[in-house]
Amino acid sequence: MTSGVLLSVIGAVQYGTAKVFYKIVPHFDAQELRHYMHQVMATFRQTGKEVVMVVDRSGIHRAHKLDATLEHSHGTFRFHFLPAHCGHHLNPIEGFWRVMKDTIGAGRCFGNLQQLYQRTRRVLMVHQERPIYEFHW
Repeated sequence: MTSGVLLSVIGAVQYGTAKVFYKIVPHFDAQELRHYMHQVMATFRQTGKEVVMVVDRSGIHRAHKLDATLEHSHGTFRFHFLPAHCGHHLNPIEGFWRVMKDTIGAGRCFGNLQQLYQRTRRVLMVHQERPIYEFHW
Protein backbone atom coordinates (compact mmCIF):
# COMPACT_ATOMS: atom_id res chain seq x y z
CA MET A 1 0.00 0.00 0.00
CA THR A 2 1.31 3.45 -0.84
CA SER A 3 0.39 6.70 0.81
CA GLY A 4 -0.69 9.70 -1.26
CA VAL A 5 0.60 13.23 -1.05
CA LEU A 6 -1.79 16.12 -1.25
CA LEU A 7 -1.10 19.51 -2.74
CA SER A 8 -3.67 22.22 -2.10
CA VAL A 9 -4.52 25.09 -4.39
CA ILE A 10 -6.75 27.94 -3.22
CA GLY A 11 -8.37 29.86 -6.02
CA ALA A 12 -11.12 32.06 -7.33
CA VAL A 13 -12.34 32.88 -10.82
CA GLN A 14 -12.95 36.52 -11.71
CA TYR A 15 -16.39 36.76 -13.28
CA GLY A 16 -16.34 38.00 -16.84
CA THR A 17 -12.65 37.38 -17.48
CA ALA A 18 -12.17 33.70 -16.49
CA LYS A 19 -8.91 34.80 -14.85
CA VAL A 20 -7.98 32.55 -11.95
CA PHE A 21 -6.32 33.96 -8.85
CA TYR A 22 -4.61 31.08 -7.10
CA LYS A 23 -2.18 30.22 -4.36
CA ILE A 24 -0.47 26.87 -3.90
CA VAL A 25 -0.29 25.94 -0.22
CA PRO A 26 1.05 22.93 1.69
CA HIS A 27 -2.39 22.36 3.25
CA PHE A 28 -5.73 24.14 3.05
CA ASP A 29 -6.89 25.51 6.36
CA ALA A 30 -8.53 28.67 7.70
CA GLN A 31 -5.19 30.40 8.24
CA GLU A 32 -4.11 29.83 4.62
CA LEU A 33 -7.53 31.02 3.43
CA ARG A 34 -7.16 34.17 5.54
CA HIS A 35 -3.78 34.92 3.91
CA TYR A 36 -5.30 34.28 0.49
CA MET A 37 -8.18 36.67 1.25
CA HIS A 38 -5.64 39.40 2.09
CA GLN A 39 -3.86 38.79 -1.22
CA VAL A 40 -7.15 39.04 -3.14
CA MET A 41 -8.06 42.24 -1.29
CA ALA A 42 -4.66 43.76 -2.10
CA THR A 43 -5.04 42.81 -5.77
CA PHE A 44 -8.44 44.48 -6.14
CA ARG A 45 -8.08 47.36 -3.67
CA GLN A 46 -7.43 49.91 -6.43
CA THR A 47 -10.81 49.19 -8.11
CA GLY A 48 -12.69 50.87 -5.27
CA LYS A 49 -15.38 48.17 -5.55
CA GLU A 50 -16.38 45.58 -3.01
CA VAL A 51 -14.92 42.14 -3.70
CA VAL A 52 -17.48 39.37 -3.31
CA MET A 53 -16.10 35.84 -3.10
CA VAL A 54 -18.64 33.11 -3.84
CA VAL A 55 -18.04 30.16 -1.53
CA ASP A 56 -19.74 26.94 -0.60
CA ARG A 57 -20.69 26.12 2.96
CA SER A 58 -17.61 24.10 3.85
CA GLY A 59 -16.29 24.38 7.37
CA ILE A 60 -13.21 26.30 6.27
CA HIS A 61 -15.31 29.06 4.72
CA ARG A 62 -17.30 29.35 7.97
CA ALA A 63 -14.32 29.14 10.35
CA HIS A 64 -14.29 31.59 13.23
CA LYS A 65 -10.63 32.38 12.47
CA LEU A 66 -11.94 34.37 9.47
CA ASP A 67 -14.38 36.51 11.49
CA ALA A 68 -11.90 39.27 12.35
CA THR A 69 -10.68 39.54 8.75
CA LEU A 70 -14.23 39.69 7.39
CA GLU A 71 -15.29 42.27 10.01
CA HIS A 72 -12.20 44.40 9.33
CA SER A 73 -12.83 44.33 5.58
CA HIS A 74 -16.56 45.11 5.83
CA GLY A 75 -17.59 47.09 2.75
CA THR A 76 -14.51 46.07 0.73
CA PHE A 77 -14.61 42.26 0.87
CA ARG A 78 -17.24 39.69 1.77
CA PHE A 79 -18.27 36.10 1.26
CA HIS A 80 -21.44 35.18 -0.59
CA PHE A 81 -22.47 31.73 0.59
CA LEU A 82 -24.12 29.46 -1.95
CA PRO A 83 -27.28 27.63 -0.91
CA ALA A 84 -26.70 24.21 0.59
CA HIS A 85 -26.72 21.33 -1.91
CA CYS A 86 -26.97 23.70 -4.89
CA GLY A 87 -24.48 21.79 -6.98
CA HIS A 88 -21.32 23.11 -8.60
CA HIS A 89 -22.92 24.91 -11.52
CA LEU A 90 -23.30 28.15 -9.52
CA ASN A 91 -19.63 28.44 -8.60
CA PRO A 92 -17.26 28.79 -11.58
CA ILE A 93 -14.17 27.72 -9.64
CA GLU A 94 -15.65 24.23 -9.28
CA GLY A 95 -15.57 23.72 -13.06
CA PHE A 96 -11.99 24.95 -13.09
CA TRP A 97 -11.02 22.47 -10.34
CA ARG A 98 -12.60 19.64 -12.35
CA VAL A 99 -10.57 20.58 -15.45
CA MET A 100 -7.40 21.02 -13.37
CA LYS A 101 -7.76 17.58 -11.79
CA ASP A 102 -8.35 15.98 -15.19
CA THR A 103 -5.44 17.87 -16.78
CA ILE A 104 -2.94 17.32 -13.98
CA GLY A 105 -3.73 13.88 -12.71
CA ALA A 106 -5.69 11.88 -15.27
CA GLY A 107 -3.80 8.61 -15.56
CA ARG A 108 -0.66 10.07 -13.98
CA CYS A 109 1.34 9.05 -10.98
CA PHE A 110 3.96 11.37 -9.52
CA GLY A 111 7.08 10.08 -7.81
CA ASN A 112 7.19 12.89 -5.31
CA LEU A 113 5.54 16.13 -4.25
CA GLN A 114 8.01 18.25 -6.26
CA GLN A 115 6.90 16.63 -9.53
CA LEU A 116 3.24 17.20 -8.66
CA TYR A 117 3.99 20.81 -7.70
CA GLN A 118 5.85 21.46 -10.97
CA ARG A 119 3.05 19.91 -13.05
CA THR A 120 0.44 21.97 -11.17
CA ARG A 121 2.39 25.20 -11.72
CA ARG A 122 2.77 24.46 -15.44
CA VAL A 123 -0.96 23.85 -15.86
CA LEU A 124 -1.84 27.00 -13.89
CA MET A 125 0.60 29.11 -15.92
CA VAL A 126 -0.80 27.77 -19.19
CA HIS A 127 -4.29 28.67 -17.96
CA GLN A 128 -3.20 32.27 -17.37
CA GLU A 129 -1.88 32.46 -20.95
CA ARG A 130 -4.71 30.52 -22.58
CA PRO A 131 -7.67 29.60 -20.34
CA ILE A 132 -8.30 25.89 -20.09
CA TYR A 133 -11.66 26.66 -18.54
CA GLU A 134 -13.84 29.67 -19.22
CA PHE A 135 -16.96 30.54 -17.31
CA HIS A 136 -19.80 32.43 -18.95
CA TRP A 137 -23.18 33.39 -17.50
